[in-house]
Amino acid sequence: MDLKLPLISTLLAVICYSSAQQEGNECIKANAKSCGECIQVGAKCGWCTDPEFLKQGEATSTRCDELESLRKRGCSGAKVENPRGSQEALKNKTVTNRNKGAKKLRPEDITQIQPQKLTLSLRSGEPQSFNLKFKRAEDYPIDLYYLMDLSYSMKDDLENVKNLGTQLMLEMSKITSDFRIGFGSFVEKTVMPYISTTPAKLLNPCTGDQNCTSPFSYKNVLKLTSNGQEFNTLVGRQQISGNLDSPEGGFDAIMQVAVCGEHIGWRNVTRLLVFSTDAGFHFAGDGKLGGIVLPNDGKCHLENNMYTMSHYYDYPSIAHLVQKLSDNNIQTIFAITEEFQPVYKELKNLIPKSAVGTLSANSSNVINLIIDAYNSLSSEVILENSKLAEGVTIAYQSRCKNGVTGEGEMGRKCSNISIGDEVSFTISITAKQCPKMGKPETIKIKPLGFTEELEIALNFICECDCHKNGTENSEICHKGNGTYECGACRCNEGRIGRHCECSTNEVTSEDLDKNCRKDNGTDICSNNGDCVCGTCECKKRENPEERYRGKFCDCDNFNCDRSNNKLCGGHGRCECRVCICDANWTGSACDCSLDTKTCLASNKQICNGRGTCECGTCKCTDPKFQGPTCEICPTCPGVCAEHKECVQCRAFGTGEKKETCERDCSYFNLIKVKDRDKLPQPGQAFPLMHCKERDANDCWFYYTYAVNNNTEKEVHVVETLDCPAGPDIIPIVAGVVAGIVLIGLALLLIWKLLMIIHDRREFAKFEKEKMNAKWDTQDNPIYKSPINKFQNPIYGRKAAVL
Repeated sequence: MDLKLPLISTLLAVICYSSAQQEGNECIKANAKSCGECIQVGAKCGWCTDPEFLKQGEATSTRCDELESLRKRGCSGAKVENPRGSQEALKNKTVTNRNKGAKKLRPEDITQIQPQKLTLSLRSGEPQSFNLKFKRAEDYPIDLYYLMDLSYSMKDDLENVKNLGTQLMLEMSKITSDFRIGFGSFVEKTVMPYISTTPAKLLNPCTGDQNCTSPFSYKNVLKLTSNGQEFNTLVGRQQISGNLDSPEGGFDAIMQVAVCGEHIGWRNVTRLLVFSTDAGFHFAGDGKLGGIVLPNDGKCHLENNMYTMSHYYDYPSIAHLVQKLSDNNIQTIFAITEEFQPVYKELKNLIPKSAVGTLSANSSNVINLIIDAYNSLSSEVILENSKLAEGVTIAYQSRCKNGVTGEGEMGRKCSNISIGDEVSFTISITAKQCPKMGKPETIKIKPLGFTEELEIALNFICECDCHKNGTENSEICHKGNGTYECGACRCNEGRIGRHCECSTNEVTSEDLDKNCRKDNGTDICSNNGDCVCGTCECKKRENPEERYRGKFCDCDNFNCDRSNNKLCGGHGRCECRVCICDANWTGSACDCSLDTKTCLASNKQICNGRGTCECGTCKCTDPKFQGPTCEICPTCPGVCAEHKECVQCRAFGTGEKKETCERDCSYFNLIKVKDRDKLPQPGQAFPLMHCKERDANDCWFYYTYAVNNNTEKEVHVVETLDCPAGPDIIPIVAGVVAGIVLIGLALLLIWKLLMIIHDRREFAKFEKEKMNAKWDTQDNPIYKSPINKFQNPIYGRKAAVL
């Protein structure tokens, strides 16, 4: 495990280094054949135009490299082509500072964004950044168009809207002195729910005795006007219509309001569309129910203020509506009854700069709803841009009120903006490549819902300045087979080589390959290059600092000796696998310094006169001395006494330096041991001095002093003092010991005497019992034979006569 961790760390470091090299090597990897190709690779790439820049074996593409690398390789700054991007403000009118009640201005004279027109010259990979200001102007003109559902369920709502004109004019006068209002209505396509309905039903779709107007898709009742009374009059003449299904054709009406600017009367001011309904909506695809299959074309089809193509074109899609509302800078307010709030809130999330308000059952709260929705919409600014050219990216960063900042998608917007507030955005535009033919492009950036916009002309830097001075069919390029530009030949089609000296058909000729083999060997260009027109073009390395060179690509600048993991020790350069050392350095890896300053001792002598200076390091010839300059002598007389007080105060807290111990005695490492046997012994890799010192209490302490191989001072000390016993206690101890010895001897003699008496008594007793024994001495009295003999009592007698 201990070995794995360093190995893994090393591998990770190598991978990270290699990755960094690859990422930073885009100029070399691009293999650019011309200056124009080179500068399109990235902002870090430059092209050397010096005709003498290339070394033997280097391809033309080697002229393209990072700027610092070109400088190190000997290309002067004046010979490097490195065009940079630029920007110019063509129209930069300051934002308007205007208060309500001041002199009335035309809408086109009011400025809320700055600048208004820019030209950017883009170099691939180099962002161009600029600031855009937005200031919400006071007393800014407002156009409001009220689009109302006139199906039968909205009958009571129409009664309240009839007086909306004058009331709304009065309320809006608190916000702006230039307010206009218009009115339109919608119901449904006439072909949708009435396919099987009688003509009479189409004339009067309402039930019972209700008198309703025939259904229609969209009608522009009143063009935008500043006459509120006219609004009231025309709206008062409107009649309710009817519809047989719940969803309405409101999307058709919204599309016509958005695209029929001349009919509606939209000005280049704040445009509000109030959409009022109590039902859902039809959208793209629903027209098929009535046999309508053509997609909505997004164009104006109003004749006599009536939408005439509702039976011909399908409903628009939501995405189509979003596009048209944005293109025409219209902010939508959905005034919807509570029942359909969830549906229209989802729709609001799809339409930028829109709001949803809850409409009361009879639209009595419509004025407050409009005011609240307008304040909500106008307090937020969201930037959007037109379609970008291929390879062009844009990034936003916002700086809003109270120091609030945003990046990414949040960098496009600022919220809680009041009238007169100024916010700013930093916008960065980057081209990752040149578009086809390098033609200029134009993009526009504007705040959603506002007519003002920033127009940006994009020019792309796709060629170097030296390209303009190129010589076509130059004699330098092998009898006119290419254009000589930027210090190199750009070959005509079918030609190849540094000077366009070969045709593409000759590249693989065996005779030409022979010129690329060193000493008639088998390896072409030493396996480090390609043979092009009989000349070796060396391969490129991932690391731009590493290069192959030579007629046969047999030299390189990275296979030299290393020291401390640095090529040529970091004190030289590698040329053809040999280190060329800097001044005052020598050795195969330039790791031996010829400077003797590091060997000077304090007495200004080289190595204190007791060694030699080799590669900037002292080699001490006197075994007693050591250290960087051979000035340390651990075994010299006086060493023990020199360190006695510091050892005493640090190990035992006593001595003359115990008060200043921390300050004066921190110059060595202290290691405590249990006893004298644990002290380091002579024979180690560095000299060692054994010391024995006595303190004020006649106690001895033992320690060793040495300077290790890292020039660190080490002191090993026995942790306990060796103190003698007091003089008045010795006789007592001696007397006690003598008394104990005498008593012991006396007891031992008594015990011995008793044992002798006891043994003699026992022996006498034994002799006596032996004399008194009564048994035959030939038989063992304790032995008894296991055989018993019995005799018949009548054995040997005569038998009796019967």
